[in-house]
Amino acid sequence: MLPPVSDGRLQNKSLRAWLARSDLTQAPGPEELLARVLNVVRLPYPEQGLAALRMWGQTGDRPTHWIAAADPVYLEPQLDRLYLHELRRCRIPVDQMRSLINHLQATLADGGTCGFVRLGSYSYLSSDKPIATAAVPAYVVDQQVPTHFLPTGDETASYRNLVSEIEMALHEHEVNEQRVAAGEQPVNSLWLWGGGTAAEKMTRRQPPLFSDDALLTGYWYSATADASPWPGDIESCLQASVAGFVAETPEFDDDPALLESCLLELRAALRSGRLSRLILLFRDGVRADVRRSHELRFWRRKSGLLATTTPA
Repeated sequence: MLPPVSDGRLQNKSLRAWLARSDLTQAPGPEELLARVLNVVRLPYPEQGLAALRMWGQTGDRPTHWIAAADPVYLEPQLDRLYLHELRRCRIPVDQMRSLINHLQATLADGGTCGFVRLGSYSYLSSDKPIATAAVPAYVVDQQVPTHFLPTGDETASYRNLVSEIEMALHEHEVNEQRVAAGEQPVNSLWLWGGGTAAEKMTRRQPPLFSDDALLTGYWYSATADASPWPGDIESCLQASVAGFVAETPEFDDDPALLESCLLELRAALRSGRLSRLILLFRDGVRADVRRSHELRFWRRKSGLLATTTPA
């Protein structure tokens, strides 16, 4: 999993030509990270409990209670509908999120049946009984109408009631007043998703993982598989792996220099035979399936998915 590659982000002409010879596709819309990765490595996607897996990845310990992710969002009213803006990429200061979550815990937690907690850069909702939640994280819904992603069925009333209480509690909170005064989007709601309990720990063969993503890491922990932080370069992943690996560059690092350096290392590993195949997922939805034999596709030199916005 690499930084975005489209819209001229990759300026290296040689690398663009190399990728253009591969099998390139573009996803029709945003996709959840874990789902994209598991689809490639052909591992089962969890039926529930994604938030618990994310917490597992953060702490290293399997959560034993029902939990949902509670991600900060801004719901923007426009005419007759709301648009959702996910706010984690905005890097909300820790003290602001601590104040908001503490306020929700003080005003909405009801005698221990449910509660709010902040853990690192993430927030969670715990409950003594299951609550219907959305299935995908807020970044999948970003700048879209969230209605289509909300849970459906008989259990949705409890979800809507809880979200309404959250929004009322956050309304006119001093943190949001400060954010609006500074020209920033307020945190006027939380996106509750991935509710459930963590699966029992098991043992399953998986390629080693190099990633700082808590959900990916938690999934690997749940299978007693090797998981390490992103080491900073592809060469380190190669040296620590025998027969392939899964690597993910840091979530918010869209530096074109990082993209280029990773691609240069991966191309060299493929050409030298250290790797037999590459499946490259880019954060803008582009996917490249690359084999050594693709070098013979000399007639492919350009791709619209990699087109530059400035002369190369």
